[in-house]
Order: sequence, then C-alpha cells, then structure tokens
Amino acid sequence: MTEKSKPPVGETLLASHIPADASGRIVVPPLACDSHMHVFGPPARFPGVPSSSYAPRAAPLAAWRMAAGAIGLQRLVIVQPSVYGTDNGCTLEAMREAGDAARGIAAIDDMTSEATLHELDAAGFRGVRLNPKAVGARDTDALRSLIARTAARIAPLGWHIQLYAEPDQIAAIADTIRTAPAPIVLDHMGGARPGDEANTLRPVLDLLSAGRCWVKLSGAYRVSRQASRFDDSTPVARALVQANPEQLVWGSDWPHTASHGGRPRGDAPQIEFKDLDEAELLGLLAQAAGDHATFVRILVSNPARLYGW
Repeated sequence: MTEKSKPPVGETLLASHIPADASGRIVVPPLACDSHMHVFGPPARFPGVPSSSYAPRAAPLAAWRMAAGAIGLQRLVIVQPSVYGTDNGCTLEAMREAGDAARGIAAIDDMTSEATLHELDAAGFRGVRLNPKAVGARDTDALRSLIARTAARIAPLGWHIQLYAEPDQIAAIADTIRTAPAPIVLDHMGGARPGDEANTLRPVLDLLSAGRCWVKLSGAYRVSRQASRFDDSTPVARALVQANPEQLVWGSDWPHTASHGGRPRGDAPQIEFKDLDEAELLGLLAQAAGDHATFVRILVSNPARLYGW
C-alpha cells in the first residue's frame, strides 16, 4: 500500500461498534482522558536524579496537547517520571499549567512531609507511583512493606497507589493488594505478555474481577512482542475488559519512552522517545472494548471516578 493510498490514521484498527467520522477516524467522547502520560521539563531546570537509569530530555505539556488534541482527548493524568525521583517539581509545574483538566501521580518516600502531601493534594495529585520494575527491585518483602507504609499515609487523602511491577511480583503480593487500605492501580496491563497471558495475567484477573484493583490499559507497545502495530496486546486488554470493565482506564504512555529498565547508573544515557501514533493506540482500545458503552466508560466515567473529576 502506498503512502497516498493508506487509510486515515486509526481506520485500520477501528472496530465496527465505535463511531467514526467521515474520514474514518474514531469519534472520541467528550471529556475523554489520557490516564497515563508524562511531562519532562527542560533538562537545565529539571536534570533528574543522578542515579537514574536514564537522563531526561524535554517533552513539554504543549507537545502532548498537540498529539492529544488531534484525537480529541481533553483530560490527562500526569505521572511522575522515575528520572525525577521524589522531586515532583516538574510534574507540579505541568499540573498548574494544565489546570483542572489534569490530575497527577506523585513519587514520595518516607521523608516526604505531611505538608508536602497536602500541597500536592490541593494541586490535583490523586495517587503515588511505586515503580520497582524500573529499578529492577525484586525484594518481595520490601515491596509489601513499602505498599503498606505508603497506603497508610495516603489513604486519608483518598489517594491510590499506582504500581508498576513484574507479573510474578504481582502474584506474590496479591494478598497485600487485596487488603490494602488504599486502592491499587496496576500499570501497563499488569505487565502480561501476549501468548502467555493465561499464566502471567491470572493473578491480575482474579484481583480485578473481585474489584480489588484497577488496571491501566496503557503501554501496548511495552506489552507487545511486535515492533509495530502492537495488536498482539489486544487479547490481553480484552481479557481485562471481560474481567471487570468498571475498573479500567486507558493511557497513551506519551511521550513513549524507549526501554530503560535495569538498575540505576551514574552515566545513564539520555532517554529516547518512540515515534508512535496516539490514534493507532486508541484504536487498540476500540478493538478491545467490545462495545461503544465500554469504550466510553474506560475513557470518561472510570477515570472521572478514579481521579476525582
């Protein structure tokens, strides 16, 4: 197929139950939310922590607005990038720029003061991200303890914990997730891999179907085993939808950082961004949703409930 004869972006992935405009693009409902994206500030102002697994490069809110505006997204959840550690200054600045259209997910530690938590809450932060996968942390007992301490601190604010962990870690701490005093939101489809979802996804499906966790249908390109299209991730997303569509949200994972897993290092290279199309990623959600009402629920009413709009 030549470039001129290619269908409009998103058309090849469009499910018949999702409305499309005259050009074949998905019609995104009002107040649709990108529930997982990041903002990186100018490195001179926000250089990141020196022991990160990567060094930041700029990805401003204005650039997300151009990408999101092209497909009709109006709300966003800005997730603190791991490169900034517990210095939430860049994310806080972006939150203030975005106003009430935005909610935030912070990074904290035991040294974060109650005053800081209340300042972040007033600015629209609604959760804390724990990211053992990014730093290669494998100590299950330490993760259990961290979840317990964090949940105890944020539960009075009505916040949740966003957790990015390996599937076997999630399985090992399923009882902790099930009984946590704050809701747990699992990143990137619980880390399941296509072709092995029957094994890697089962603990997540059990938690989700019981209403004991939320899951982000984000990071399709991280879940996929393919170099493009990423539609092998659709059966994973569909299994999650079938388990409990009431506790799912979708995110673009903009600006699509390249792989940077592993332990922190002092000479980390600058992060690379993948050139992906948000409309195609949204098309994957359309395929997985199963019906238009579920598509709208995942984009609008679920994030409104989870993030407090």
